[in-house]
Amino acid sequence: MYEIRSHGADENRDIFSHFFGYRPARGKRVHKQQRTFIQMRTVLKVVDNSGAKKVMCIQALKGKKGARLGDTIIASVKEAMPNGKVKKGKVVYGVVVRAAMQRGRCDGSEVKFDDNAVVLVDKQGQPIGTRVFGPVPHELRQKKHVKILTLAEHIA
Repeated sequence: MYEIRSHGADENRDIFSHFFGYRPARGKRVHKQQRTFIQMRTVLKVVDNSGAKKVMCIQALKGKKGARLGDTIIASVKEAMPNGKVKKGKVVYGVVVRAAMQRGRCDGSEVKFDDNAVVLVDKQGQPIGTRVFGPVPHELRQKKHVKILTLAEHIA
């Protein structure tokens, strides 16, 4: 619930802080960064040994807002190792295994990670690499990505 008034500068500042998450101070602007969905042009770290290092999201395949943990995205490879399976500029599919946006679990706890990371998969959903580095949430089991969980070294 919110109110919109248009009488004075102080009230406009309250509306501004309500919609944009921060209140402009005198002379300085304080900006509070908000974690959001993985959407178009988001750069993600690749955490498998497929040869790619960084990818940029082209499209989230589920939902209008963007992708969350366990969702599949279409991405373009931005950085790659010279002798890897995947080359720079290739369009690939990926499964989001770590996201900076928090997600609630059934028991009431919330999970969020420091970075956005992805594992590259083919069109059938099978991983391209043979190893997965770093923690992977167990919510991938509900999204039918069990093969990624078996390759992971740590399940969070």
